[in-house]
Amino acid sequence: MTSFRPGLCSVTFRKLAPEAIVELAAECGIEGIEWVGDVHVPPGQFDLARRVRHMTEDADLSVISYGSYIAPPSDNEAAFAVVLETAQALGAPNIRIWPGYRNRDSVTYSAEERQHTVSLIRRMARLADDASITLSLEYHPNSLTDDLASSQRLIKEIDDPNVFLYWQPRPGLPLEDALDESRAIGTETSHVHVFAWDSEKKRYPLADQRAYWDRILTEAPATRWPGDRFAMLEFVRDDSPEQFRVDAAVFCQMLKEVRDRPASAT
Repeated sequence: MTSFRPGLCSVTFRKLAPEAIVELAAECGIEGIEWVGDVHVPPGQFDLARRVRHMTEDADLSVISYGSYIAPPSDNEAAFAVVLETAQALGAPNIRIWPGYRNRDSVTYSAEERQHTVSLIRRMARLADDASITLSLEYHPNSLTDDLASSQRLIKEIDDPNVFLYWQPRPGLPLEDALDESRAIGTETSHVHVFAWDSEKKRYPLADQRAYWDRILTEAPATRWPGDRFAMLEFVRDDSPEQFRVDAAVFCQMLKEVRDRPASAT
C-alpha cells in the first residue's frame, strides 16, 4: 500500500501571502507545500524564493515542489533555466510543468508538434537532473496529459527516468473509472492533487467526497518515485481558509486511516 503525507498547493490561496499560508498549513497538520510560480514565488525572484524556503522549513514543513507554469513548447530551455534556478533557491526537490501548449487538447497536435514538445521536456529533465531535481508533468485537461492514452504515450516517448506524472481525476470522473486510470498510470506518478469538484467544477467540502478519495488513496499502486509521496489539497470551496481548516481535518484523518489500514483490508 502507498503511504501519502498531507500537503497543500499554495495556488489554493492566491490572495494570501506566503506567511499566512505557512501559518495556516502548520495549524492544520499539513506537512508540506507546493509553492506556485505565478503568484507566491515568481521565476527569477531568488531572494524571495530563499525567504519562502526558510519560512517553510522554520515551521517544520517540507517544500514539496515548485509549481511552475513552464509549458513546453510555448516555453524554451532558457525560460526553464530561470525556473530551475528559482527551484534551487526555494529548496524544491521537484518542478511541476505543463506538458504542451496551454489549453490545447492532445488530439489537436501534429506528430511534429508532439515530438518537439517531447524533445524539449527531455532536455529540461536532463537540466533538472544535473541539479538533483525531478520533473513532474501536470495531469490535466487541455494538455498532452488530458487522457490516459495520451499520458501513457507521452511518458513512453519522453523515456527519461527523471520525468514523472502528477495524477488527479478529471472533475466528475466516476470512481471506478478513476481507480482504473490510477492503476494504469500509477507506476509513473509522483504526487496526487486532491479536490472535491463535480464535472461542472462546482466545489464541495471534502467530506462530501471522502469515500471517493479514501478508495483512490487506499488503492493507489506502487510507483517508481524515489521519495516521499504527498497528496496535496488543491482548491477549496469559496477559497475559504475556514473551509480549508474543515477539509484539512477530514483529509489528515483520512490519510492516517489509510496509512494505518492493514494491507489485507484493501
